[in-house]
Amino acid sequence: MADGADGGPGVAGGRLPAHPQWCDERFNFQAMFLKCLAKHVPNIYSAEMDPLLEKQEEMVQAAILYPLECYLFGEDPDTFLKKLQQGGTSQLCGKVFKGGETTYSCRDCAVDPTCVLCMDCFQNSIHKNHRYKMHSSTGGGFCDCGDTEAWKAGPLCTKHEPGASGSAKENSEWQLNEEILERSRRVFPSVIKYIVDMLIWEEAKELPLELTIREKVDSYYCVLFNDEHHSYDHVIYSLQRALGCELGEAQLHTTAIDKEGRRAVKAGHYASCQEAKEEIKRHSENVSQRPLHVEVLHADVMAHQKFALRLGSWLNKLMSYSSDFRQIFCQISLKEEAGSEKPCFISKLMLWDAKLHKGARKVLHELIFSSFFMEMEYKKLFAVEFVKYYKTLQKEYISDDHDRVLSVTALSVQMFTVPTLARHLIEEQNVITTITETLLEVLPEYLDKNDKFNFQGYSQDKLNRVYAVIYDLRYVLVSKPALWTDRLREQFLEGFVSFLRILTCMQGMEEIKRQIGQHIEVDPDWEAAIAIQMQLKNILLMFQEWCASDEELLLRAYRECHKAVMRCSTNSRSRDKTVFHLCGHTLESRPYRVSADPVSIHLPLSRTLAGLHVRLSKIGAISRLHEFVSPEEFQVELLIEYPLRCLVLVAQVAAEMWRRNGLSLISQVFYYQDVKCREEMYDKDIIMLQMGASLMDPNQFLLLMIQRYELADAFKKIKPTKDQDLIKQYNVLIEEMLQILIYVVGERYVPGVSNVTKEDVIMREIIHLLCIEPMAHSAIAKSLPENENNETGLENVIDKVATFKKPGVSGHGVYELKDECLKEFNIFFYHYTKTQHSKAEHTQKKRRKQENRDEALPPPPPPDFSPAFSNVVRILNCDIMMHILRTILQRAVELETHLWTEAMIQMALHLLSLGLLEEKQQLQKSLEEEVTFDFYHKATRMGSSALNAVSVLMLLEKLKRVPQLEAQKDTVSWILQMFETVKRLREKSSLTTVAATSGSEAIKGDESTQDKEKAERKRKAEAARLHRQKIMAQMSALQRNFIETHKLLYENTLEAQGKEDTIMEDESMSSAIDYSRIALGPKRGPSVSEKEVLTCILCQEEQEVKLESAAMVLSACVQKSTALTQNRSRILELSGDTLDPLFMHPDLPCGTHTGSCGHVMHAVCWQKYFEAMQLNFRQRLHVEQIFDLENGEYLCPLCKSLCNTVIPIVPLQVQKINSEDAEAVSQILSLARWLEIIIVRISGYSVKNAKGEKQNLPAFTNKGVGNSALEFHSILSFGVQSSAKYSSSIKEMLILFATTIYRVGLKVAPNETDYRIPVMTWSTCAFTIQCIENLLETESKPLFGSLRNRQHSGLKALVQFAAAQRTTSPQVLIQKHLIRLLGVLLPDFKAEDTPSLLEVDMFHVLVGVVLSFPSLYWEDTVDLQPSSISSAYNHLYLFHLTTLAHITQIVVSSARESPTARSPDNSEEARSAESFCREVYQYTCGCFNQDIPGWHVWDRVKKGIMPYLRCAALFFHYLLGVSPPEELLQVSEEGQFKALCNYLSLPTNLFLLFQEYWDTVNPLLQRWCADPVVLSCFKGKSVAIRYPRKRNSLIELPEDYSCLLNQASQFRCPRSSDDEQKHPVLCLFCGAMLCSQNTCCQELVNGEELGACTSHALQCGAGVCMFLKIRECKVVLIEGKTRGCLYPAPYLDEYGETDPGLKRGNPLQLCRERYWKLHLLWQQHCIIEEIARSQETNQIFFGFNWQLL
Repeated sequence: MADGADGGPGVAGGRLPAHPQWCDERFNFQAMFLKCLAKHVPNIYSAEMDPLLEKQEEMVQAAILYPLECYLFGEDPDTFLKKLQQGGTSQLCGKVFKGGETTYSCRDCAVDPTCVLCMDCFQNSIHKNHRYKMHSSTGGGFCDCGDTEAWKAGPLCTKHEPGASGSAKENSEWQLNEEILERSRRVFPSVIKYIVDMLIWEEAKELPLELTIREKVDSYYCVLFNDEHHSYDHVIYSLQRALGCELGEAQLHTTAIDKEGRRAVKAGHYASCQEAKEEIKRHSENVSQRPLHVEVLHADVMAHQKFALRLGSWLNKLMSYSSDFRQIFCQISLKEEAGSEKPCFISKLMLWDAKLHKGARKVLHELIFSSFFMEMEYKKLFAVEFVKYYKTLQKEYISDDHDRVLSVTALSVQMFTVPTLARHLIEEQNVITTITETLLEVLPEYLDKNDKFNFQGYSQDKLNRVYAVIYDLRYVLVSKPALWTDRLREQFLEGFVSFLRILTCMQGMEEIKRQIGQHIEVDPDWEAAIAIQMQLKNILLMFQEWCASDEELLLRAYRECHKAVMRCSTNSRSRDKTVFHLCGHTLESRPYRVSADPVSIHLPLSRTLAGLHVRLSKIGAISRLHEFVSPEEFQVELLIEYPLRCLVLVAQVAAEMWRRNGLSLISQVFYYQDVKCREEMYDKDIIMLQMGASLMDPNQFLLLMIQRYELADAFKKIKPTKDQDLIKQYNVLIEEMLQILIYVVGERYVPGVSNVTKEDVIMREIIHLLCIEPMAHSAIAKSLPENENNETGLENVIDKVATFKKPGVSGHGVYELKDECLKEFNIFFYHYTKTQHSKAEHTQKKRRKQENRDEALPPPPPPDFSPAFSNVVRILNCDIMMHILRTILQRAVELETHLWTEAMIQMALHLLSLGLLEEKQQLQKSLEEEVTFDFYHKATRMGSSALNAVSVLMLLEKLKRVPQLEAQKDTVSWILQMFETVKRLREKSSLTTVAATSGSEAIKGDESTQDKEKAERKRKAEAARLHRQKIMAQMSALQRNFIETHKLLYENTLEAQGKEDTIMEDESMSSAIDYSRIALGPKRGPSVSEKEVLTCILCQEEQEVKLESAAMVLSACVQKSTALTQNRSRILELSGDTLDPLFMHPDLPCGTHTGSCGHVMHAVCWQKYFEAMQLNFRQRLHVEQIFDLENGEYLCPLCKSLCNTVIPIVPLQVQKINSEDAEAVSQILSLARWLEIIIVRISGYSVKNAKGEKQNLPAFTNKGVGNSALEFHSILSFGVQSSAKYSSSIKEMLILFATTIYRVGLKVAPNETDYRIPVMTWSTCAFTIQCIENLLETESKPLFGSLRNRQHSGLKALVQFAAAQRTTSPQVLIQKHLIRLLGVLLPDFKAEDTPSLLEVDMFHVLVGVVLSFPSLYWEDTVDLQPSSISSAYNHLYLFHLTTLAHITQIVVSSARESPTARSPDNSEEARSAESFCREVYQYTCGCFNQDIPGWHVWDRVKKGIMPYLRCAALFFHYLLGVSPPEELLQVSEEGQFKALCNYLSLPTNLFLLFQEYWDTVNPLLQRWCADPVVLSCFKGKSVAIRYPRKRNSLIELPEDYSCLLNQASQFRCPRSSDDEQKHPVLCLFCGAMLCSQNTCCQELVNGEELGACTSHALQCGAGVCMFLKIRECKVVLIEGKTRGCLYPAPYLDEYGETDPGLKRGNPLQLCRERYWKLHLLWQQHCIIEEIARSQETNQIFFGFNWQLL
């Protein structure tokens, strides 16, 4: 229903209206309506400073809208509107797009690119399966679903098809009856008049009399209006200073102003508001900016204006229900007052549009969309009104400062692109003339004294607004008429003539003159003129196409255009003519030199004439041209004069004659030939020269060319100047002129110049692009010109000439040219730049060389000229051309090296080739007598003068012997063969048979010569191959000899290299012994030790790694990580000041990861390098750094990875075990005995540390204290050794690295004495190992042998560091941590803060206890550590204890799982599991379900414990250096489990571990199960983490990108009530949709404003996160608050390319490989590294404020 149809509070359905007198015909409805508004509106909208929007809405409903609806409908509004809604909706969709909303256009069915569909209509239309494009709307557009003129097929989606929402019967049943229509005709005029009057009301203090019923009160508002000049921050600052308000309040005001267009910022008496107004103006004005727009409005005026907008919304909703309501609204809005010249209501609003604030404009535009644009008949009438006031509206828009989308002029696209409506407006309203006249009227300040445009000192903002008028012209011309009427023809021609007036102002604009002597001081503005050329390009083409669709019209348009060109050309005819003689030919022309006289690059009139001429030729109407333009008037020399000057200018710029004119000219020349402009600039100039060549005497044409290129002296003088610069200029100019001659003769691929189609032209363009190199689809598309529908025609032809090669994990797909198209290659293709020309030539010669063919690249046979251009070829065989060719070749033969260049010779040869090809083609098609083209005779004839006494053919023979021209030898040979071929064709007799024979002989002759050359080339290639083979054999023999001689050295080198590259190398000695592959216990295998000699990447010196040596370090990066978290909803502590990191929760919510790039440095070298960087940074404070030196960040000197610390390289301490000793100890040291010894030792320490204080010793301890044999020092009796002594350098680095881990991991200030430093060391070691294990499993790689070198080096250094770090901390502290860790395993040690068994990660506990356990060996007087045997048992029992605890964890956490349906398994493991479950059942008082099958428990344990065992294997391998079993070097699930158990001294039936230690473990198990948390889990009151933990991956993305866009369109910001489109981003870690770059979702974190993404990243990824910007199709990587980068999205189009910003708009599909690459980037912890690399290469992003993302 319409807004407010639910009624206000307490309004019952069917209640009588509040104003029954409205129903009475005796009363004037308008008067009563206004009286009601005057009474209620000021009271409802009385609090504008702090409005209660919901309360205001309730009051509006109750007092005004509900009674109004009751009167209008004659029944309860709810009931009525429901009936009306059931009656079916309009066939037109009518959805108005908001900024950023996704729109879809069908390339197959849309009439033009402006025809678009909204998301819903597209998803329900046939176009979903066509070639569609996706784009983000700029706002203000309109869904064209249902508009039959917008689509060639499928105009309706399934939602809007007739009968989709109701049958025809239903539709007719609920048509509005006459009574309602009558009442509507009473209500609507009053409502519309009120809205119009209030919106255009100018009095700030007074209301209209009919709305003034109460005494005026002194209540005013100071109202601030929106503009586009002042920044957001400037307005906030001005408000704070002027009003003294808080920052938050100023931000609220500014946001509201930006959204609604105006806001009351102060309420009070008139004087105080006026004072506030002046203050705001004063504070907002400065030298470069005008003050803010502020007004003081009376409270009642403000209230009525606000209610007028509310009524507009009410009308808008009402019209969406019924066509009758829309028609009545349109009728009233268009009705003009009888006898009055005032405009109608809708025109009044349109004319006032530029003065309305943003909110009012939106309501007005919505009214127009929902009424006029939904009814075709009224759309036409509205368009007529729009065109009537078009000039005024555009002028006001150009002087306004609001965006185009907020202007009523933006509605033009909705009318001008409708084909029938455009025709009507051209015929009846002369819209083309109106638009062109508007253009001229809005640009008068840019006309100079000659009535030419000159955009020096232009305003970019104004020109951008002028472009809107140009777009309108384009919209009107977008659909060519199929049928011409006389009226349409006349009006179009009038519009065309009017458009020619604009082109006349552009013809010759911004003339430039060559600077001589002094360089130009300031580069002139050139961008505006080129930009307007670009805007007009398609319009010029469309005008030409419109003209070409009717022969009569084309000829008349040609006449008008010719007149305009002649008027511009004859203006400067003043000077006498000069005479130029050469080779017996004379030219009279105006004395003009490009190098001395003014010249312009802008010649749109001449180029339009060229376009029309080509189209005349194409339709065959050139023969009628004399009827419209007489030959005397034509004056072809004048027509080609200006385009020729332009081409000469380009040549002189290439010859560096215009260097002193600055960069502006170089830029203009670039765009002149660039794909964006060339169609209507460069290409047309070539066509104009072809016109000249076809209509002028060829010798006269060439003389004119020589004279304009200022080369008369170059071709006349026998002894040229010695001035090297002048010679160089001449050479370049000759090259440029020859190139243009090649183009004039050879470039025929233009419809009309020859008989080719547009497809042929595009194919040729693509062929020549792919001859340079294989190219991506987008690169080809960018290099092709777009038509008026933004199409290049690429897809229609690409498959004919190229094959597509799909992309890999990175890069993009490319097209490669088909071999059969290579013959089309023309080395002098006129759209090649100089670079492309060189590259293409190199590529093609290289290809031919590889194919063992000659390197000649002759031109392909060109298509025949059309009759209008057939005379162009005459310039090839005229006297002057022969003179030019002879002169150039003569100079090369005579080796006058300074007078010729290789490029010049190449071009001369190309011209010769073209001449011979032309003659050959003509001779093959016609009899010799009919062929007048005699190139062969002219080329073989002697020259007339002494200088040219030699024929061209003779010169060619000599040319073959010139050593400098070796590269052209094959081309010369080809030309000589062609001479032979043409000669034979010339000499053939008139008899057909003889002709055929001689033709075949010529061909045979050609073939035999080619065969000989090919054979010779093949022979040389074979000889070269054999020579290479011989040399390689000699080298191989020398190498073998060297290896034999230095065999020992070679083997050692290989061995060392192998050890470096491979993670674990099998040792033949160790594999012979069975227990050598066991890491724990008395049977532990030997450590694989090697002499480690490393090279510092900074000083390149080698050093052996030893304990007593100076430290060597690895560059490393420590970062917080949530890559393994099992619970993303857990809130992370942002600061670790109070955090106790000893116990890691099994969720692994956030860990500290340490990674390394594997590059080694001396610690001293690294410190010097870091200090140098700091010094450099201090000296360059103005340069923003990509790394934070304050936090120890730097780039690795070698690979430029981002690092923030270094890991000291600590050598592995080799420990050997004596098997006899081990056997003896095993008899004494059982687990129970070992535990007793530990407890006594710990108790002893506790007593010592307590210094006499009473201790509550655990029960276990009390039992053992009395036994004299088990005293405090018993632990030492199983073997001790002195602790390792580290050099001071290594100790320093140990402390440095440990402090970094502590600082980064806890986000606290560095403190070397903090008690948590050792804990963080163990934690990062455990977490890093877990990450690596997770990665190997995810990638399905074996546990050992597959790590990259950097991972291997980093992990090895990290584990050894973690073991060594203990020595730098007080041993008492380490012992305290150990006791707390053991409290989890041994409940006797349990303290109050010891977590439950289910609340700790057992692998972290294992690493902690193993690394801290040696602290129990510490004595006051001597620094001891356990011996090899002691360590072996300590490691074994600690590992077994944690393993038992972990098995219990797994069983408890899976207790409430129901077993999967499977056949019962009665294996030994299953029976052991059942027996274990029975014990647990007893200890939990029956809470545990003992009926769980044993096989299910065993299955859960086996699967659940695998990650823990894999991590433990990695940890003990890198700690002890024991080689792993072979099975762990392969991927095998079953073999892996067995191998892990063997390596870690575990039985394969893990439950046997409980049986083995049952007496000792039984009390432990009893205590573990009695824990309240465990019992709670058994009872189902709490949920424990399940094992194995799930492997994290990035969220699942849909295959089709449009599904994501659909999700984004439904996203509504949870913190914003408005319906403005946001920037939705998707977190790829957790799937959360966020509102990015918007103030509504900014959060205050630790006193800092953070954007939604940045604050989300702190929780979701510990500061590191990965987002997908949905509307832009870009991935954003962010780290912390200050760093981020863009990364290609994993969505590719069918051409294997990404589409950032959806600029191309092709359908996109998910690429799994690329998404997997993103996943690995995350799991390998390389996001920070990627950001650093990206910021280093793309420093453009420094300006972006990542904090507010």
